Amino acid sequence: QVQLVESGGGLVQAGGSLRLSCAASGLAFSSYAMGWFRQAPGKEREFVAAIPWSGGTDYADSVKGRFTISRDNARNRVYLQMNRLKPEDTAVYYCAAAFRGSTGLRVDRTYNYWGQGTQVTVSS
Repeated sequence: QVQLVESGGGLVQAGGSLRLSCAASGLAFSSYAMGWFRQAPGKEREFVAAIPWSGGTDYADSVKGRFTISRDNARNRVYLQMNRLKPEDTAVYYCAAAFRGSTGLRVDRTYNYWGQGTQVTVSS
């Protein structure tokens, strides 16, 4: 059974930092592309960042230069370091896994497995 469990969310002031972690189990982690998405109240879920199984990274324009996605295949974890947070970053953040070779990593329907989400709240 595949499980993705996010942690690290919380309340932070604007300009602060948080590091989200996603622990994966039940899958050959190193063979999966991993992504982070977020959903704010009343809004559609949106792409934040992705890291393919083969390396490289991709970011939404809204977070480029502030957020960093990374993965530790030995520990079956993917991380999202979020710096210079803004109130508009407030959302539930989800990690997701897509089969090796998947394309369209900015699209949520590409992903096969999802975590339950972790709340990030940025106060002004």
